[in-house]
Amino acid sequence: MTAAAAEARLPLRLKLYHGLGSIAYGVKDNGFSTFLLLFYNQVLGMDAKLVSLALMLALVLDAFVDPVIGYLSDQTHTRWGRRLPWLYLAPIPLAFAWFALWTPDADAAPGFWHLVIVAMIVRSLVSCCEVPSVALLPELTRDYDERTTLMRYRFLFGWAGGLLMLFLAYDVFLAKSLLQVEGYYQYGLFGGLLMAATVLVSAAGQHRWAARWPERKPSALRIGTAFREIREALSHPAFLVLLAAGAIAYTSQGVTFSISNYLYIFIWRFSPGAFMLYPWVLFASVVGTFLLVGPAHRRFGKRATAIAGGLIGMAFWVTPFLLRHFGAWPVEGSTASTAGLFVFFFLANLFSVAVMISGGSMIADIVEASEVETGRRSEGTFFAGNFFMQKCATGLGIFVTGLLVDIAGIPEKADPAKVPEAVIDDFSLYYCVLVILFAVVSSLIFRYYPIDRADHEARVAALASAQAAAEEQR
Repeated sequence: MTAAAAEARLPLRLKLYHGLGSIAYGVKDNGFSTFLLLFYNQVLGMDAKLVSLALMLALVLDAFVDPVIGYLSDQTHTRWGRRLPWLYLAPIPLAFAWFALWTPDADAAPGFWHLVIVAMIVRSLVSCCEVPSVALLPELTRDYDERTTLMRYRFLFGWAGGLLMLFLAYDVFLAKSLLQVEGYYQYGLFGGLLMAATVLVSAAGQHRWAARWPERKPSALRIGTAFREIREALSHPAFLVLLAAGAIAYTSQGVTFSISNYLYIFIWRFSPGAFMLYPWVLFASVVGTFLLVGPAHRRFGKRATAIAGGLIGMAFWVTPFLLRHFGAWPVEGSTASTAGLFVFFFLANLFSVAVMISGGSMIADIVEASEVETGRRSEGTFFAGNFFMQKCATGLGIFVTGLLVDIAGIPEKADPAKVPEAVIDDFSLYYCVLVILFAVVSSLIFRYYPIDRADHEARVAALASAQAAAEEQR
């Protein structure tokens, strides 16, 4: 890629096609984080600790596959480029695996290892779609701000896919009850079809920009060399900072997503109408982030945006819980309570998503920092390493939720009206303490991320000069 091409503004249709590819990840994230624990625990009757342990184990086992997928994606050498072959091959088996996750034998208690294996297969196939898809981002542009723009579209579409499934779950598939097993079958079928279709359309839409022979031939594929290069890339100091900060942030997100339906049912007593409106509130907040994070990066930089977003988002999120704890919140389930929650949750999510977009864009900038040192472009390895972290952290978050549900004393197949108020208060307070702790620690770690706009642009210029000099010598 020439320097001019790297700095050129990308056409809108390319940004849309690129963003479309993240819908599969959004569908997966929504299902695993929001409904899977509730489905296997409250609907199928599996112990909450076993469900959370199974999901965490599947995540951790699968997470070790991610760096391998990323490395193999980097090493793929075809006339369709490094990423497109993966995006054409993985979506169909993903659709079948996703449907199988939501259609266990309803007449028998689900098995622990069945859940582990199917969940791991689903997550590995999602990685085969998402890692090559997001690894295209640094290939499409080296511009500091255009990378943020592409990441904004990825998050917009990713959240749109997840929230579409959330809306359909609350309004269509599970409209009668969140505890209705048949609705989850429909949820799994539609989700699988949506995942496969969007990844394939995204790949086809980007084909004319991405389908070309890679500039460098890959090194010989040897196990020792592969793991040495993976270790070398993932030990970059800037990446380690992001890995540590992201691990804390995604653990918090894993707790929040997996605990959300418990919060809405047992604490905030959402009505069916509230469940219908809530996905729109969240989507509006993501649109707000989409519009604001670009100007924030241009004015304050990616690191400062991530730090401020994490702390401000946390403050808005926990405020209703703390006001409720001290008796200063309207009656749960009332119009005033639900409307107030929507305002606070809108603002909290707006700032929290800014952290994730900033982190993703910062990973793209590490690619050139590593290239200067190693002579290799390892987009797939870096983004796969990030997914490795996300999966381990999300798995830990889901496990923590299972422990919170158990420690607080919420039983399986519980009637929300019959759970003692003291149990709900403890549940709410434990959760708030965790969210505050996670946000503060993550923001402190983000301070040590070393790459800013000037650093990145200097590296891009140096790489372009070295490439031009090499071409002159040929």
